[in-house]
Amino acid sequence: MSPPFQAPRGTHDVLPDDHLWWRVIRTIEEQCAQYGWSRVLTPGFEDTGLFQRTAGEASDVVHKEMYTFRDRSGRSLTLRPEATAPIARAYVEHGLAREPQPVKAYTIAPMYRYSRPGRGRYREHWQLSLEAIGSADPAVDAEVIQFYVELLRRLGVSEWELRLNSIGDANCRPRYAARLAEWLDARPELLDAEVAHKRSTSVLQVFDVKNERLQAALAEAPKIGHSLCGACREHFDAVRAHLDAYGVPYVLDPVLVRGLDYYTRTTFEFVGPEANVNSTLCGGGRYDGLVEAVGGPPTPGIGFGAGLERLLLAMRREGTTADAPRLDVFVAFEAPELRLRLLPAIARWRAEGRSVDTDYAGRSMRGQLTQAQRLGAETVVVARRDGAYEVRRRGQPDRVVGDLAEI
Repeated sequence: MSPPFQAPRGTHDVLPDDHLWWRVIRTIEEQCAQYGWSRVLTPGFEDTGLFQRTAGEASDVVHKEMYTFRDRSGRSLTLRPEATAPIARAYVEHGLAREPQPVKAYTIAPMYRYSRPGRGRYREHWQLSLEAIGSADPAVDAEVIQFYVELLRRLGVSEWELRLNSIGDANCRPRYAARLAEWLDARPELLDAEVAHKRSTSVLQVFDVKNERLQAALAEAPKIGHSLCGACREHFDAVRAHLDAYGVPYVLDPVLVRGLDYYTRTTFEFVGPEANVNSTLCGGGRYDGLVEAVGGPPTPGIGFGAGLERLLLAMRREGTTADAPRLDVFVAFEAPELRLRLLPAIARWRAEGRSVDTDYAGRSMRGQLTQAQRLGAETVVVARRDGAYEVRRRGQPDRVVGDLAEI
């Protein structure tokens, strides 16, 4: 017999009894509705040029991690490595600029990046992406950040730190990039192959190189915060004032640039206590040139991407649990032929909004009652051969006996 198939390396299954996972999904959906965010879905693969144009050739995503292939017509397609560019593409393609602004959209979907798998690090990983497109108001920046603070609170995660920075815009960043390039030119010993690649294509990306020697040296490099123009400084001060009003604590991180080229002005990361690749829980920032880069008019935007697997690790580290959802009614029967008499009642209760299940495994009466207990049924209806029925309610020893016709 052939060996059984297994999930590909770097992927994982989400099973029906992964109750913590489903609690996260429900909490996100409920909170998005409360904050006025609507759900959007984009294809699992896009034109490769979408990510090359927006993420930047210097980014690790484009340079090392994309799953790119040609279809049978020879078109170059790429499995979605992140969701912001596809959502911006959909914003332009479907004319969402005509809708009331900002368009507040979120997606919960798998992303694909080819990297070394490990704990909390998957080649197919699930991500919450929250995007507000069409507003330059710093209050939107603060709401996006506060959204994730509130999500962590609802999910019982308290060990985190918010790191915050501004990386300027097209007006002030070129002057800073020139200063940083001069600083690097004076230190050729730092320019290994990876640094040289980022230096030649997008110099700010050198801050994203995971090299301890380089990171230590960059502590002495010029900082973007010293080169912000007046408009960027005013915007960043307003973001901080709104976060202070929300009561959100943060730490200024002058070397935080994020790993994609489309970011402007506000950048941020939520990190946990783990001193490894699993420490980053959420990252994002403003991307005021992204919509224009995908063919639309100049349009401001801000958002974040938050991995669900990392979030689950943080929840488990702090002992967060989730109970299985309870069943309203379980229907048991003393004989198989009684099932047909019960189907109208089962359909009616479900139509009324109650969760109902019954036995499909040929269990004995004792087995059916055990199954009802496993499912956490609040009420068990037992159909008897004599035409009567019993109603057994959780925590109530008395049984109500009546006729099936009265159900």
